Amino acid sequence: MPTPLPQISSLAWEHPADRAALETLRAIPGFEEIIRKAATFLSERRVRQIFLANAVLVGPAQRPQLDALLTDVLTTMDWQRRPELYVTQSPAVNAYAIGYADPFIVMTSGALELLESDDERRFLIAHELGHIMSGHMTYRTIALVIMTLGTLAILPVGLALLPFQLALLEWHRKSEFSSDRAALLALQDRTVAQRAFLRLAGGRDFGDASSVEAFMAQAGTYDTSGDTWDKVLRLFNTAFRDHPFHTVRAAELERWRASGEYDAIIAGAYARRGAEQHDLGDDWHRAAAYYSGRAENAAASVRDALDRAKAAFNDAFRGPTEPPPPPPPTSPE
Repeated sequence: MPTPLPQISSLAWEHPADRAALETLRAIPGFEEIIRKAATFLSERRVRQIFLANAVLVGPAQRPQLDALLTDVLTTMDWQRRPELYVTQSPAVNAYAIGYADPFIVMTSGALELLESDDERRFLIAHELGHIMSGHMTYRTIALVIMTLGTLAILPVGLALLPFQLALLEWHRKSEFSSDRAALLALQDRTVAQRAFLRLAGGRDFGDASSVEAFMAQAGTYDTSGDTWDKVLRLFNTAFRDHPFHTVRAAELERWRASGEYDAIIAGAYARRGAEQHDLGDDWHRAAAYYSGRAENAAASVRDALDRAKAAFNDAFRGPTEPPPPPPPTSPE
């Protein structure tokens, strides 16, 4: 059984780039207006009614095994406010938490079919609870509205759309890293977590065999290999995604576990709710270290590639040039 983590605060697991990216998002002009408009546009009560009408509400008499997994996660993370859990019929593999004041969790039937073991399903539930415990829900719900329905209906006139969308997506991806950590703390089995990412990336085995070790080696290859152009492609492939790639998530989670922070939390050395001492400056420092090793390197790769492309373009279209002048005559000795 997992070690209980009484009164654990979300500060114990949150990725510093998550908090730093959220602060950056809040600093965008017009952001608070977007919050108000989006909250008005999407009523939590209205969304809950949709799932009450067209999904299955999990409980002791309805999918009791799934209900018991939720209980296990709540017990380990010492979270008293039990969110509703719905299962909706969809072939898409997905799970999400949604809502503002009283958020609830939704899992698709496709996710339940893909993640066959109780531990893998527990990992997915714990991930969504991590979002709730971290207070992500207002911003993630708004992100869901914007990414699903578009921005034009709710954004204030004059706000540049692309910078806002990119900043929102950047934070959204980093919030996934935080909740992956929460899920590992609730499950306390890194192999199961890695297998869950393997399933999400490649599906079920269908009678064949798969290897967690080979998948993690693949994750390491993606994380460290490639030339400048590969890094450019990774940046472009990621910029408009709401979730990081599964190999990236697996590698990032293992890096955190191996850092010693995970073991310290399991041993009881973690921030408690109500006694947090949060230093945003430390978040920025740690986030800067993270980005300096990753995003800034990628940005430098992009600048290098664009400079080379510009030079090649200029060379191709510059046209014929005058021959260089002859060297000046040398004086006799």
